[in-house]
Amino acid sequence: MDYRAILEGVQTGNMSIDQGLQALRKLGADELGYATLDHHRALRRGFPEVVYCEGKTPEQSAQILIRLAETGEGPVLGTRAGREVFDLVRRTHPSFEYEELSRMVFLRRGIGSPKGQVLVIAAGTSDLPVANEAVLTLELMGARVEQMIDVGVAGLHRLLGQLDRLYQARVLVVVAGMEGALPSVVAGLVDQPVIAVPTSVGYGSHLGGLTPLLSMLNSCSSGVGVVNIDNGFGAGYLAAMINRMGE
Repeated sequence: MDYRAILEGVQTGNMSIDQGLQALRKLGADELGYATLDHHRALRRGFPEVVYCEGKTPEQSAQILIRLAETGEGPVLGTRAGREVFDLVRRTHPSFEYEELSRMVFLRRGIGSPKGQVLVIAAGTSDLPVANEAVLTLELMGARVEQMIDVGVAGLHRLLGQLDRLYQARVLVVVAGMEGALPSVVAGLVDQPVIAVPTSVGYGSHLGGLTPLLSMLNSCSSGVGVVNIDNGFGAGYLAAMINRMGE
C-alpha cells in the first residue's frame, strides 16, 4: 500500500483516520533489523535517504539500497561503497551504476531536466575523488553541473583564464588539499556563495586534511562555507539546495 492508497482509503471511509495515520507511520519507517529506513526523507528534504556504506557489510549496504529502489520512485544513492556492494545490487537491479573514483553506487531515475548552474572546481587531479562525489550528488539532485579541474593556486593563470565560467554559476563548490587556498581566491572573484571542501591530499604537515580545513575556516574572503574533510557528498547536497532556491 502506498501513500495515495492510504489517503484514498481514508477519503472513501474504508479506513479510519487513526488507521490511516498508523499506515502512514509504517510507510515512513522501514525496519530491517540492522537499519531503519526513512521513506519520508524525500517529503521533508526533497531527496531520498542516502546510504553511507563504509562500516556496513557489503550485504547490509546492498540490501538497504535494494529496499530503497523497491519502495521509492526517485534516485537511489550509496556513498563510500566498494565494488562488491555494486556487484550485489546489480544482480537484482541491473540499472544501478558505479563510479569508481568516488566510490558511489547509484540509480538515476525521476530526476527530470537539470536546473540552475553549479560549478565544481578541483584544485588538482588528486582531488577528483572528492570532487566527483560532489558532482554526482548534484546531478542526482537535479542540478545542472559543470566541472573545472586542476586550476589550483600553483598555476593561477589556469583559473583566471576561465573567469566567465565562474561568473555564470549560481553556486560554486571548491575542492582543494595541500594548504587549501583556492576557495579564498575564488570567493574573492565572485559574488555567489562558495562551498569549500578540504581534502586529505597533501604531505606530512597537511595532517590528513586538517591544514586546509583550518585555512578554509579562516578564509579572509566573505561568503565561504566549509564542509568536513573529504565530504564531497555534503558539499554537493548543500549546493543543490542553494541551487534549487534559485528556481
